[in-house]
Amino acid sequence: MGVTVDVHQVFQYPFEQVVACFLRKYPNPMDKNVISVKVVEEKKDESTGLIYRKRIAICKNVVPEMLRKVSILKVPDIQLEEESWLSIRRRNMAIQSHLLTWTQYASLREESVFRESVENPNWTEFIQTGRISITGAGFLNCVLETFASTFLRQGAQKGIRIMEMLLKEQCGSPLVE
Repeated sequence: MGVTVDVHQVFQYPFEQVVACFLRKYPNPMDKNVISVKVVEEKKDESTGLIYRKRIAICKNVVPEMLRKVSILKVPDIQLEEESWLSIRRRNMAIQSHLLTWTQYASLREESVFRESVENPNWTEFIQTGRISITGAGFLNCVLETFASTFLRQGAQKGIRIMEMLLKEQCGSPLVE
């Protein structure tokens, strides 16, 4: 089985400001579930200007206590790996994230893009697709997928609110045209 979550948002700020804000977004007091984010690899292709970045995020385990009776779910933290490819020239950043914890039971993959908006070149479009599937937990597969789907949707919306707040704080009011 599996669950897919899609998100689309237009930020009324230029691409460079939105990407810079995204890269500084966590940790943040507005989302205490993200404990840390560490860059583990970064390199720039001098010929294309493409910047590759790999980050590891450590997040609190948000699985409800009632479900943590299953021993594999008792871990205090989970880890996510994020890889990004940033092209300032093309005004595009592609991101792929996946779960490093519980890989034998769960698959979480997100693909995201920040790009110049077709509506207005001073705005930035954000598109994200996340897919979660749980296996090996028997009758709990469906329960865990439902919880994960709800958490992912709420997390995506919270992430957008944080981005909008940070953009307003750091860059002023949006560019409405």
